Amino acid sequence: MQSARFIPFRKQDIVDMCSAELTNNSEQTSFKQFCDLLASLIHYDYHSTLESLKNNYAPFDPNSDTRSLAPVSADQKAQCQREFAKDFAKVLDAANFEVITHQDLQDALNEESLFKVRLEVEFDDFEEVVFYRRGESQLTETITSFWGLRKKPLHFTNYDRVAVFIRFKDKAYFEAKNKTPLGFEPSSTIVKLFQNVPKADLEMLFPNSEVRMRPIDKVIIGSSALVGGAVVLITKLGASILLLFALFAFWGGFRSEAVEMTQQHFITFAIGMGVFGSFIFKEWSKFKNRKIKFMKALSDNLYFKNLDNNAGVFHTLIDAAEEEDIKEALLAYTFLLKSKNGLSAHALDEQIETWFKSKYQCELDFEISDALEKLERMHLVTCTNTLYNAVNLERAKAILDERWDSLFQYN
Repeated sequence: MQSARFIPFRKQDIVDMCSAELTNNSEQTSFKQFCDLLASLIHYDYHSTLESLKNNYAPFDPNSDTRSLAPVSADQKAQCQREFAKDFAKVLDAANFEVITHQDLQDALNEESLFKVRLEVEFDDFEEVVFYRRGESQLTETITSFWGLRKKPLHFTNYDRVAVFIRFKDKAYFEAKNKTPLGFEPSSTIVKLFQNVPKADLEMLFPNSEVRMRPIDKVIIGSSALVGGAVVLITKLGASILLLFALFAFWGGFRSEAVEMTQQHFITFAIGMGVFGSFIFKEWSKFKNRKIKFMKALSDNLYFKNLDNNAGVFHTLIDAAEEEDIKEALLAYTFLLKSKNGLSAHALDEQIETWFKSKYQCELDFEISDALEKLERMHLVTCTNTLYNAVNLERAKAILDERWDSLFQYN
């Protein structure tokens, strides 16, 4: 399993961890002031991204409770969807989410569900589907079988966070297939955020997934119905069926001896058919009840895994992206501040990753290029002959303070 870009510590924890690397109290106090300025500026930068996401999502937001000043044309809606998809992908990347590949999705459909539910997904309903994940771990669950008599450990890959972006096909597609969309509108875009999703159960996150019986469930129900049906036929209808066969054989010329059907025979046959019919209904009800049980297991599982939907998702992700940017910039600046002779990008990257591994038992793939790009853009580091140096804390605070003051100049 490859190391993740995600830094699994809160922003405030990173501030404290970096502050502890500095030598004296006055420097630590100055550093925390620097952190407040840096966080405020990055927060402001993300505000414009949030507004863009909100404006582009508004024309097809299924949860909107506001009025529109003017109708939105199909072309305008399509343009908004394209812009939203582009910004949404950027935010997810900034929050250190990884794209779940098409092969991973296919593997999920082929693997056995941890919740013993088999789902089928109609991928043709989608115009665009992208799944993202953040945080990957190997977990173990104890699976029981044979009515709890047998237990075995099951090892599986778990995703801490999964974001879903789905755009449905237009109304004409569903009309051509004579399908009625349930729970979504044609041409709409939905975004969802989930937690603790096993890789083998990714298909349960699709809005059009349908519960299907597993082969083992079909065998259990089918064998029960077969054995029970045979018993009913033999005990309740055996004599009547033999008599009917004899009658048909006589009518067909295969039997010379006449067969007499009395009223009692017909009553017995009718009762037997009634019993057999009730048995068939009972087995059909058993099948439906098992399916309902599976659907309940699915809905209960999703209830506890769903973190956010639609507009709420990108509010959450904006905050996550903002925190990742701040953490990356603070870590790079702190280690450059400690260095007397400067560091190359590669050396700085290795130093931070080694620090996390040795001091906090955390393996990660630090995004050094993103961190240095932010620091260079804000003029907090200098680069000479591929060696990076941090400006001192007092100068850094002055630069950030001046940058903040220059954000609005209306006078």
